[in-house]
Amino acid sequence: MADASADIRQGRIVEVNAAGLYYKDLNALLRKMADGPDGQDVAKIVLRNVAGQRYIATDLDRPIEVEIHGTPGNDLAAFMNGQRIVVYGNAQDGVGNTMNSGEVVIHGHSGDIMGMSMRGGTIYVRDYVGYRVGIHMKEYLDKVPALVIGGTAQDFLGEYMAGGRIVVFGLDLGPGECHHANFIGTGMHNGAIYLRGPVRDYQLGKEVGVVRPGEGLWSPADWDFLRKCAEGYVRHFGGEVEEILRGEFIKLYAKYLRPYGPLYSWRN
Repeated sequence: MADASADIRQGRIVEVNAAGLYYKDLNALLRKMADGPDGQDVAKIVLRNVAGQRYIATDLDRPIEVEIHGTPGNDLAAFMNGQRIVVYGNAQDGVGNTMNSGEVVIHGHSGDIMGMSMRGGTIYVRDYVGYRVGIHMKEYLDKVPALVIGGTAQDFLGEYMAGGRIVVFGLDLGPGECHHANFIGTGMHNGAIYLRGPVRDYQLGKEVGVVRPGEGLWSPADWDFLRKCAEGYVRHFGGEVEEILRGEFIKLYAKYLRPYGPLYSWRN
């Protein structure tokens, strides 16, 4: 295993011992490995003993895979553009902040504001996530970001969503147990949230409508999307696709295009 002073010209897979490395030094090393003239043959970087270093994989210029063992700090994959990150552990807050494209796979749980202002790409989380996940996600033309969560989420899921898709499979819920989040979709004005398992009306924001399979706004495309999400989840974490899809799903959609528009404009 290499440390921060190691020669990075080792082939296509490079290992780094991140123990004790300051986050700025670790990220500078990653950029050198991924983007520098000596790193063009590197396809994968394995980081071991990660313990809270922030901004990992931010500002990399070319596609590369980063495998993380430990707990990455805030803003993992912030502004990420086409890279792939696999975390064998939990992740802190702000994963995928304003992420543009690529894939993040977390073999554990994730903290608050995951996917904040996310513009593209996909994040898979095996277990549960924290508060305000998916806040202000957006989409443009064929660029539609997605969050796929195996467990449950906390309050303000999908707050102010302007686009994108959030799927919460609720695999950690007991029989008849409702989702934990309140204020789901508050301020939402585009995009969609899919929930597997029970949820009460009072848990939903006033700006969202609810549709179930077989109803007017539920189309075959919704099932196609959910199947792809379930297949991706099982590919990364295991399980059975059909077992996941046998659950009871609802889709939350925005009832209003711009619910708070009058708050930001003057009227004569």
